[in-house]
Amino acid sequence: MRILVVEDELTLAAQLAEGIKSVGYVVDVAHNGVDGHFMGETEPYDAVVLDIGLPQMDGITVLKKWRAAGRTLPVLILTARDTWREKVAGIDAGADDYLTKPFHMEELLARLRALIRRAGGHASTELVCGPLTLDTRSSRVSVDGTALTLTSHEYRVLAYLMHHPGEIVSRAELSEHIYAQDFDRDSNTVEVFIARLRKKLPPGLIETVRGLGYRLNKAQ
Repeated sequence: MRILVVEDELTLAAQLAEGIKSVGYVVDVAHNGVDGHFMGETEPYDAVVLDIGLPQMDGITVLKKWRAAGRTLPVLILTARDTWREKVAGIDAGADDYLTKPFHMEELLARLRALIRRAGGHASTELVCGPLTLDTRSSRVSVDGTALTLTSHEYRVLAYLMHHPGEIVSRAELSEHIYAQDFDRDSNTVEVFIARLRKKLPPGLIETVRGLGYRLNKAQ
């Protein structure tokens, strides 16, 4: 899953990126509203952490522009001012949740997980597909209760498929969601990760849809 952090405080932005990466997500960072708006407009993020008090373009304006353009990506806004007016303004602009600075990283991560789950129609912190279970809190994967050992890229590929069970996901889409913006993406490497996952998962769980991509088989 790929997250955009838009935060002008360099230290906080670095801390956010590190904390979010630590639970298996890919992170891109923008330090002003103009860059953040452009990245959110042109890249397929699974969620955004958006500060309200940004230079060049404030967070509320950024959010309004995304929503006006039909961008439905989940957005968690950050504010340094604990006022109800600012929270209301953010929610009215299209925010899905808010958090007031200072905050605990664990709470931010929990709220992000919840936003991503809701966007995919999942209610539980555990994603289940047949014998396969992925715990979004601990980033652990198991088959019939037996833990699997996955590399970071294998986990990202599987997590994206688990968030979209039964849907056909192309190699290009997977590549866009498992690599950061500045990474030299190669959708062909997705085939390698899929092949590795198939060796660790029950047969037939990941289905190849010829010419279109892959699908996590919910009927398994």
